Amino acid sequence: KMVRMSVLADCLKNISNAEKRGKRQVLVRPVSKVIVKFLQCMQKHGYIGEFEIVDDHRAGKLVVELNGRINKCGVVSPRFDVTLGDFENWVANLLPSRQFGHIVLSTTYGIMDHDEAKRKHTGGKIL
Repeated sequence: KMVRMSVLADCLKNISNAEKRGKRQVLVRPVSKVIVKFLQCMQKHGYIGEFEIVDDHRAGKLVVELNGRINKCGVVSPRFDVTLGDFENWVANLLPSRQFGHIVLSTTYGIMDHDEAKRKHTGGKIL
């Protein structure tokens, strides 16, 4: 068994693979706080349905309901620092068009997408 480099990367990969196969739900393990926050972010924008945490007294599992709205999701590694001024360049590089897609950042105000970070006037590390 390989060493998990990034739990979040694994999680997002699982989700996008299941989405490509047309699955209705997907089981993700292990679970981290970052993953939960990231999924809440995706849920808020309607990319995924409900998700529930299954506590197995280990790292935990997560069952995510899919709704077929994800085209691609992945992580940016290493987690680059993004300042307010850099948002435009990152958005241009990572997202397919200016109208849709979200970049999720880890900021001092918690994990949020780039629009919210702009509103709160903060930079952060890109997830």
